Amino acid sequence: MNHPPIKLVIDEPSPGSFVWTLLETDASGAPHKVVKAAEYGADTYEGALASGTRALDAALHKAEATRRDKVAN
Repeated sequence: MNHPPIKLVIDEPSPGSFVWTLLETDASGAPHKVVKAAEYGADTYEGALASGTRALDAALHKAEATRRDKVAN
């Protein structure tokens, strides 16, 4: 699978509320663009991690499908 480098970050902006963010990174791993972010906080770190991981998987598959469409056309 060929896709842009994306980092999943989990933050706790307020006590007991965990949010995930997907960040596109450059070659050195420095974030430069938000790909997608949680619409609401999760009650646990593990819940945010699971939701963020699902979003990351979807973003990577979408990027791969877009790349394949470009190659086919």
